Amino acid sequence: MKTNEEILSIAKEAAKNSYSPYSRFPVGACALYESGNTYIGCNIENSSYGLTLCAERNAISNAIASGETSKLLKVAIYSPNSKKCFPCGACRQWMREFEKGQKIKIVLEDENSKACLYDIDELLPYSFDLNVI
Repeated sequence: MKTNEEILSIAKEAAKNSYSPYSRFPVGACALYESGNTYIGCNIENSSYGLTLCAERNAISNAIASGETSKLLKVAIYSPNSKKCFPCGACRQWMREFEKGQKIKIVLEDENSKACLYDIDELLPYSFDLNVI
């Protein structure tokens, strides 16, 4: 199984593929699954900004499109423009959607360029969940 540092490094490489001509804020993500497989994503912007796809949702979509069925364990997120590049609210909810009973961990780069870990509950304590309705 890949370490936090390894998946953060993969996310860093993925950020190089970003299409971000409007914000000039490239982001890369790496989703690690229980199977040991990793999937990358980068942000892809659109002039109609609501159509922009975040790196995290791109990575998870890549996994689903590739047929991944195991549990999503971690998502590493990297931007050369920001330390601790936290996911947006939409991406937090997306990660929650694919939790499958295991709390997802978010891996970010801290101020010392080291991998730091957050639990999805820290970032989205009151998520929308159809199981509680």
